[in-house]
Formats: sequence, C-alpha cells, structure tokens
Amino acid sequence: MAEQATRRAPGRPKKAETKANVPPMPTTVQPVAKPKKPSIRRKETVNQNREYEIPKNGGVVYMLPQKGVTVYDEAKDTVREIRYCPNEPSIYVDEQSENARREAVLFNEGRIFVPKSKPNLNAFLMAHPANMSNGGNLFKIVDKKADAEQELRKEFAVSEAVDKVRDSEISDLLPVAIYFNVNINAPVSEIRYNLLRIAKKNPQDFVESFDSPQVMTRSYVQQASDYQIIRVAKDGVYWFDSNSLIVSVPVGQDPVDVMVRFCLTEKGASVLTNLEERLEKLA
Repeated sequence: MAEQATRRAPGRPKKAETKANVPPMPTTVQPVAKPKKPSIRRKETVNQNREYEIPKNGGVVYMLPQKGVTVYDEAKDTVREIRYCPNEPSIYVDEQSENARREAVLFNEGRIFVPKSKPNLNAFLMAHPANMSNGGNLFKIVDKKADAEQELRKEFAVSEAVDKVRDSEISDLLPVAIYFNVNINAPVSEIRYNLLRIAKKNPQDFVESFDSPQVMTRSYVQQASDYQIIRVAKDGVYWFDSNSLIVSVPVGQDPVDVMVRFCLTEKGASVLTNLEERLEKLA
C-alpha cells in the first residue's frame, strides 16, 4: 500500500514586519510669505503753463492797464516802461522796435492762462506792479502746488490740535483752558468741547500753548487768585494774607499779564515757586 502522504497543518502566519518609527507630520501650518508690493514708479510732471487770477471780483472781462506802466530795473538801477507786444522778445519799451504792436491783456472771469509759448506775456505779468508778488493788490499767480502744501499744513495742524484735545489728560488741559479763558469748573466734556472749538480756530497757537511757560504760569497766578493766595488789583498784585505788594501794575495794563511776566523773570522766580508750593498743598 502506497505510503499515504501526510499533510502538515498550516503554521501560524508570520508576524508583519513592524514599520520603522516615522516622526509625525507637523500640525502647524507654516506662514505663507506675503508677496512683495510692486514698486510703483512715478514721474512728477511740472506744468510749465501759467495761470493768473484776480482774487476779488474781476468781472466778465478785465483789461489790464499797459499805458505808462513802469517798473524798477534793479540790474540797470533805473525806472523803465513795460508793455506786452506779442512779436517782441522784450517787455521793455526801450528795447522794442519802432513797429512794435501792443496787444491787450484780458482776464476772462477773473483768470488768464499763459501757455509756455508766450514767455513775453508771462514776463510782463510777473513784472507788472499790480501783481501781488510785487506789492500790488490786483492779481496773483496761481500756484497749485504751493496752495496744496499750504492747505496740507493747515489740515495737519488742525488734526494735531484735535488730537491734543482728545488724547491729553484733563490735568494737562486745565492750564490751557485757563489760558484761553475756558471755565474749568464745567463738566470735563464741556471743557474738551470748548477747547476743541479753539483748537480748530487757531490750531498752531493751541498746540504751542502746551509747551509755553506763560500758559502754566498764568494758570498758577489765576488759581492763586481764586484760592485767595494773592489779591489782584488794578494798581498791583498783593499777598492776600499780609497785603504786601508783590508787583505794581502800570496804568492801563492787565494785572494778571503783569504778574505772569514778573513771575517769569529772575526776580519773580521765588514768587512763582511760592505759588506752586501753596497750590500743591491745596490739591
């Protein structure tokens, strides 16, 4: 009998090989670099044409006088007559030809535009004694760049003054309020509002007042008077308790102004220190 083949029972499956330890993926997202802003090139254009205007009412059409118009020529130290002749290279009558033809210079609706191709007309208007830049009172050159810069300075000054009112502590605003005759016993919001009106009306003086020694000194003098440390009279300023004279006031002058000026002198420095110390004790 043929030997019966025996089958071996299947063994256990081999263990799967363990994978090598792989570090976990980072969970944080790396910031994406912002794209660089494109560099924008600009080329400032200069308008070589000129414009003049009559600030006051120039009417529909205004003819600029030319007959007998004279100017002082500094180079030749003499007075010379000028006029506008389109075909002449010079505005001076003594340099123009015998056949020179004068042309009217007209302001339409108070304005005249002078192109680059008319340098003699521009020279005539620049030299004319009615030009405000020459001391006249009739017309002026329109400088939009200068006007824009001036308006920017005004707007920035107002913005700075408004920021002072908004951001300053009330303790820093009170001396300024006293200087500008604002009632410091009113609610804080009312004090700020009144100062805001002053700041918008005269921003430069308002901002400069924060660093002015006269402003702080005036606040000391005014408070010293309110708390009866000093007595302010027409003829002088006195110590309230002893009635001794601090400084005499000339006729017609404001006693507080005189006292402020006195306290800012070397002689009055000790008086100012005395006022500061007494007010500090009352605080």
